[in-house]
Amino acid sequence: MSNTQKDFKVADITLAEYGRKEILIAQKEMPGLMALREKYGREKPLKGAKIMGSLHMTVQTAVLIETLTELGAQVRWASCNIYSTQDHAAAAVAAAGIPVFAWKGETLAEYWWCTERALDFGQGKGPDLIVDDGGDATLMIHKGVEIEKDKSIL
Repeated sequence: MSNTQKDFKVADITLAEYGRKEILIAQKEMPGLMALREKYGREKPLKGAKIMGSLHMTVQTAVLIETLTELGAQVRWASCNIYSTQDHAAAAVAAAGIPVFAWKGETLAEYWWCTERALDFGQGKGPDLIVDDGGDATLMIHKGVEIEKDKSIL
């Protein structure tokens, strides 16, 4: 599958092939997630779930993202750290058609933009579940709710 809608932002999409090779290696090192795919992949137990992730965007995280997708979830992802993204991993996930917003060396403004994009499932919808390392996505949601109630906070 290729991402034709361009619902992603990564440093260099041409790194996808290298990223895919690295993800295949990581899959061999993550037998638990691969066993979940094998056991439940056909059943799609996460069908209909909207999952937003804010974790270090590495090849290992790519295995998690693709497992959630294979189990039926709709997934959107951002990195939880402006320096930790493996650009080849982000490119491979984006090339697979999964919305990811991450690149190494994001500015702080770009970081928050990426987090906001990952939280936006379209048509005013947000995630059902958040995987959040560091709590920034959770903070953004809570502050957003506060601001919606009292715009003077801004």
